[in-house]
Amino acid sequence: MSLLEDLNTCLRPLGIPIETGVFSEAPPDEYLVITPLADSFGLHADNTPLYDVQEARLSLFAKGSYTKQKTAILRALLGADLYITDRRYIGHEDETGFFHYAIDVAQHYEQEE
Repeated sequence: MSLLEDLNTCLRPLGIPIETGVFSEAPPDEYLVITPLADSFGLHADNTPLYDVQEARLSLFAKGSYTKQKTAILRALLGADLYITDRRYIGHEDETGFFHYAIDVAQHYEQEE
């Protein structure tokens, strides 16, 4: 499993279009972009990593109020047992008219033998 797979699985039912990296088409009035942030190993024993820690940023872009979508995303993430490490309002993009809200997420995956 990977964090990107888990994010797509838990967020697809919300009906908000999702892309990884950048939105490839003309953007709708609301959409999500998933940007991978970091991959690291954790909890070493005998020089062998026990966990693969993966982090990503969810960027919610909305032309109107984003509060309902933000709440639904947070509930979906918590329901999927993902760790929310940060959330913040980034700002309003005057050129595009989008509000931008970011949620950073992490998950650890046990290394397979």
